[in-house]
Amino acid sequence: MIELKNITKTYQMGTQFVHALRGVDLVIGEGEFVAIMGPSGSGKSTLMNIIGCLDVPTDGLYKLGGVDVSNLNDDEQAKIRNQRIGFVFQQFNLLARTTALRQVMLPLMYQGVGRTERSERAHKALASVGLGDRTDHRPDELSGGQQQRVSIARALVTQPNIILADEPTGALDSKSGEDVMNIFKQLHADGQTVILITHDPEVAAQTGRTIWIRDGVIVEK
Repeated sequence: MIELKNITKTYQMGTQFVHALRGVDLVIGEGEFVAIMGPSGSGKSTLMNIIGCLDVPTDGLYKLGGVDVSNLNDDEQAKIRNQRIGFVFQQFNLLARTTALRQVMLPLMYQGVGRTERSERAHKALASVGLGDRTDHRPDELSGGQQQRVSIARALVTQPNIILADEPTGALDSKSGEDVMNIFKQLHADGQTVILITHDPEVAAQTGRTIWIRDGVIVEK
């Protein structure tokens, strides 16, 4: 599913060069459930951005589903993201005045899916995360855990190959975090490829494999 070979990423900040990734080699198979861990500044967010086609490497090869996506332009990256990757973020990234149903329908609009099918698929996605009775609720009418489940439904509705979650339990209490992890575990059991970026060893312990990155280099995989 995911193959990275000798991936580097260097940023220029004024006259300084920051080497965020220093020759990363990594393979993640279809249907795997993995956690990526590392201290602040280790390069895990940069690695997530490259895996998620939010950024391109300075050098190296990245194949997604056998296709080289190392040097895509902005439009090509957006197309890959919309069709193949579902994102879940720590702060939910929901629209404040928009109902749960419309939040989940939104990615399908960018795919050109008709309104009836958008509604049907959004209802199904919300039901799959236990929010079938919250479709007309706005974010301020939902708990933090419910908001995160809306964001998971939004990630699922496009039927992506990969779910990429950045600190998905980081803003939640322990019970809500447990509920969210149970959803990810069920997705994995159903064959979904799930990648979590986390600083929490208890979260990582619930996945099938933990990848450790430090100083831009993978030290354990």
